[in-house]
Amino acid sequence: MVVILRNGSGEEEIKKVEVLSSSLGLNCHISKGAEKIVIGIIGDDRYTSVERFEALECVEQVVRVLKPFKLVSREFHGEDLNVEVGDVSIGNGKFVVMAGPCAVEDRSMIEESAAFLSEMGVRIIRGGAFKPRTSPYSFQGLGRKGLELLREAADRYGMKTVTEVIGETTLEAVSSLSDILQIGARNAQNFQLIQRVASCGKPVLLKRGFMNTVEELLLSAEYIAYGGNMSIILCERGIRTFETSTRNTLDISAIPLIKMQSPLPIIADPSHASGRRDLIIPLSRAILAVGADGIEVEVHPRPESALSDSKQSLNFREFEKLMRELKSLVSARELVLT
Repeated sequence: MVVILRNGSGEEEIKKVEVLSSSLGLNCHISKGAEKIVIGIIGDDRYTSVERFEALECVEQVVRVLKPFKLVSREFHGEDLNVEVGDVSIGNGKFVVMAGPCAVEDRSMIEESAAFLSEMGVRIIRGGAFKPRTSPYSFQGLGRKGLELLREAADRYGMKTVTEVIGETTLEAVSSLSDILQIGARNAQNFQLIQRVASCGKPVLLKRGFMNTVEELLLSAEYIAYGGNMSIILCERGIRTFETSTRNTLDISAIPLIKMQSPLPIIADPSHASGRRDLIIPLSRAILAVGADGIEVEVHPRPESALSDSKQSLNFREFEKLMRELKSLVSARELVLT
């Protein structure tokens, strides 16, 4: 349930709610807004009487949250949340573009990519260092060396980085060198890893698993929030259906649906959703139109020679076209090239 305190309430009133919650075997998660203090009551409150909290003079309203996710629900946060990555803000009505190669292959390639993307105004560069590949014979990434090359290129051009954490053994390296920690589709319900990533205190980009429902995605986000980290960026990256003409199926309806249920910013990944570079631009237009907070797209200097995901990577000329088309669609919304 969610407890909303009356205007003018302070630490003493918060303490009263905390004491009552503790006596009932429940925990509190406190959110201080500009006008209201909202306290999420965490735990199994199915048999807890709402009247126990309503009896406190400092309580204005008690709302029972019926959804299994509490901290990332609209009931707990009425207004949209932003995720701050240094001086880059994700959410707040802006449309963010994260771009870069699927994998860091060598210094010259990532430097060339960073130089181009920076010139285009991109503020967040993506690039895989540890690559979870379906085949053991596919390129697995450069590991820590790839992280260092990505960091060097980003720093040279004043950019932020996002890269995937594929397991607990790679977490220390990724968290020390990347600005945003990505949980990929394969680990979308690896709750032990998710909790470890949450504890790092850095922004988390959580991708939807290709067999996950919207509720399951939000419950994975709940693990991050429960760990005390609300800097969560959700990502719709396509789900597995019976369609075979695309790599996955972009669930475009999930974006407004999640917006209705959660205040967290949500972006989409048209590269993994389609697996086809010729669909990335039209899908990105749809993602913008439906109200997403941005996209994460794969860009490579020479996709035909890419060591990973060559068929779904845009070349520089195609990326320039993508940005022109996105700009032409932006009217009331502010386009932030990040």
